[in-house]
Amino acid sequence: MSFKIVCDTSSDLSINEIKKFDIDAVPFYISFDGANYKKEMDEMSTEEFYNKLIEQKLFSKTSMPTIQDYIEVFEKNLREEKDIICICISSKLSDSYSSAINAKNILSEQYPDRKITVIDSSLATGSEYLFIRQLINMKNKGFSYEEIIEKLDKIKETGKVYFTVDSLDHLTHGGRIGKASALAGTLLNIKPIIIVKEGELFPGNKVRGHKKALQFIIDTVKEDLGEEKDKYDVCLITISRNDSVEFIRHEFAKSGLKFLNNTVMVGSTIGSHVGPTIVGVCYIKKYEYV
Repeated sequence: MSFKIVCDTSSDLSINEIKKFDIDAVPFYISFDGANYKKEMDEMSTEEFYNKLIEQKLFSKTSMPTIQDYIEVFEKNLREEKDIICICISSKLSDSYSSAINAKNILSEQYPDRKITVIDSSLATGSEYLFIRQLINMKNKGFSYEEIIEKLDKIKETGKVYFTVDSLDHLTHGGRIGKASALAGTLLNIKPIIIVKEGELFPGNKVRGHKKALQFIIDTVKEDLGEEKDKYDVCLITISRNDSVEFIRHEFAKSGLKFLNNTVMVGSTIGSHVGPTIVGVCYIKKYEYV
């Protein structure tokens, strides 16, 4: 049986990974003036985006993929007699899932013999990335469509993100701060720890200094995973390979906790809301253990 993996670009899969794993990524739209929107990766590169964000100190806005965007991607595969599994960012953070569901409902009438499953991952950025990697692993292992859907429903409940940023300006400006607004403050050098779980943002802690924030994340993830660390996939999220990333890698290596080979680079959609200083750790349970 042939099926296609579709996702939105909030998963932060790189262009190379999208090609390597033969995935269709439906882009979000990015704007710096609130009027002219460009498709993430397709019409605005990640490098161009962060140049505007950092060098020009601009704030950006995002717009979800449209129903038509999903229809075009879905229908291309349905015509090739491929079923579809589509992974979307948490519906509590975006209406991308709603667009995909509407596209599915429209096309299901035209292609009654094909399967279209749209999943609200309840995840974002690195945790959504790891979720899709588990889907890829199961597909490569020859799991049936139904087995994969059943596993994914269980896996998504285990995903979590811990991250820190230098300030909450971008989260506040983008309107996605949610419960993490409890971390807002003006004390010098206070760094917020934010948790993404159950599909939304929660306050974690406030610590003084960037290195202490990283150490808090390291210690918390170690405590979460405990003796079951080998049952999880873990990744780092950032916008560049930097000293913070190397510090986290070094500290985890001492306890035998392994990362996926690559660091997940935060793309324009998530970057619009968290800003250019994000550093974090994401994890999700491997399909073998759910």
